[in-house]
Amino acid sequence: MSTQDSNEERIPLLQGTLDLLILRTLIFGAQHGQGIARAIQQQSDDVLLVDHGTLYPALQRLEEQGWISAEWGTSSNNRRARFYQLTKAGRKQLLRETSQWRKLAAAIGRVLGPENQEG
Repeated sequence: MSTQDSNEERIPLLQGTLDLLILRTLIFGAQHGQGIARAIQQQSDDVLLVDHGTLYPALQRLEEQGWISAEWGTSSNNRRARFYQLTKAGRKQLLRETSQWRKLAAAIGRVLGPENQEG
């Protein structure tokens, strides 16, 4: 993930977060790498920017794990691209990771406490 550009609201992702976001993005259907990156950026209101240097190794890792599959196709701008889709094992992994991240976020929220009590 990148924190560059003029937008100071962008934040780097914790290790493992990109995998979860890719899996979640693919639940809506097959997508090529550029489309996955764009979807994550748009859904995060431009807070998360996926660098291609981290995206493609993550896609390769997820494919090696059997959580996504890929095949060649033609993108909307008539370019050859690999399209990735979630596998059955990937759906199960997405459920596991989503549950873990929600528990983690809730626990961190409890430790941080309400925002209005900071002084």
